[in-house]
Amino acid sequence: MVLPDDVRRYIAQGMPCEHLEVTGDGQHFEALIVSAAFEGKSRVARHQVVYAALGDRMRQEIHALSMQTLTPAQFAELGRSSAS
Repeated sequence: MVLPDDVRRYIAQGMPCEHLEVTGDGQHFEALIVSAAFEGKSRVARHQVVYAALGDRMRQEIHALSMQTLTPAQFAELGRSSAS
């Protein structure tokens, strides 16, 4: 069974993240991903970056992933700390 920490590690290994939170139940996951790699990208393009980081795991291990993808500036506007 895949754990939220596993998904977090997979994403962090595949792309630079300033902040990363993952929750879930082993099949369905939710992620908050903050990365400068999202600068200038549409929401769809941001999700594609994450899917590329996950690779085949998205089809084989992770049933569903809901994600909020933010740039560091967008994250700062929320008033959250960037420490992950």
